[in-house]
Amino acid sequence: YNVTGKSATVNLAFTGMLAALVLAGHFLSITLPISGKAMFGFGNVFCIFAGLILGPIYGGLAAGLGAFLFDIFKGWADTCVLTFVTKFVMAFVCGLIAWGHGKLLNGNVQKKQIPRVIIAAVVGSLCYSVLYLTHGFIEGVLLGNAAEALNTIMTVKLGVTITNGIIADVIAVPLFYVIRAALK
Repeated sequence: YNVTGKSATVNLAFTGMLAALVLAGHFLSITLPISGKAMFGFGNVFCIFAGLILGPIYGGLAAGLGAFLFDIFKGWADTCVLTFVTKFVMAFVCGLIAWGHGKLLNGNVQKKQIPRVIIAAVVGSLCYSVLYLTHGFIEGVLLGNAAEALNTIMTVKLGVTITNGIIADVIAVPLFYVIRAALK
């Protein structure tokens, strides 16, 4: 997908800018004390936004790279590759659904595109949530957490993940339409 109708260099520049936004969005967060990596924040907003505005490939790269760098800066190098993959998948799925056959940025905004964009954002967030929660559960089991402790941790992670997904979708979709209009 050629997002801007320009060269690959221009598309990579947009990817880099959005990776920086993803990184900054992850720093705008509140970490919960019960689980070192469960956070309320704005990182997922920009991951979904990247998928919508850049499409699946460039959007996935922007989301994955920004989140990867956040993990490195926070000292979580042990999970940075997994984070890259999960955030890439989030934006990739969102971009793939939203862009369909690459027609999203072409032409005028049509009312039939709005539900598609909303569905893309929600499905992208859900894909990430499933991957994140599955990883959290497997990690908890492998670390030997007691069943009650694991249940508490997973309940908190579920609530945080759903909340972050809702925040991401509610902010990213209107932001996409505003920025998209400016890019035209």
